[in-house]
Amino acid sequence: MSSWIATRTAQLIIKSGCEISKSRILVLGATFKENVSDIRNSKVADLVKELKAFNATVHIVDPHADAEEFQHEYTLDLHPSIESDYDAIILAVNHKEYLDLDEAYFKTIASNKAVVIDIKGTHRGKIKELNYWCI
Repeated sequence: MSSWIATRTAQLIIKSGCEISKSRILVLGATFKENVSDIRNSKVADLVKELKAFNATVHIVDPHADAEEFQHEYTLDLHPSIESDYDAIILAVNHKEYLDLDEAYFKTIASNKAVVIDIKGTHRGKIKELNYWCI
């Protein structure tokens, strides 16, 4: 599933007119499930590694995960904060902190042609202007 989502993300970035190897991707959430700190068996690490195989810059942000533990377990760094100008924003784990984020917020951190990838579909029907895709 991680490989499929990464490939679909790359396709959507390319379709929007961006070069995948120069793209910036934000992954929201890294833990095994929402609202917990447990990173064991997290499939997000697999997704990120697949995205990095396209030479994209990937920022992983998670308010519940421990950065040192995540780095030790998966050799991936958690980014300290959300920046801006992302070509793709992936809602990977439905932490309570992400559920109230609206399209106006995503527009502030997205590039002009960004795509929002909603793995669990929690924002279905809420994103109308940005390019939106969910499973």
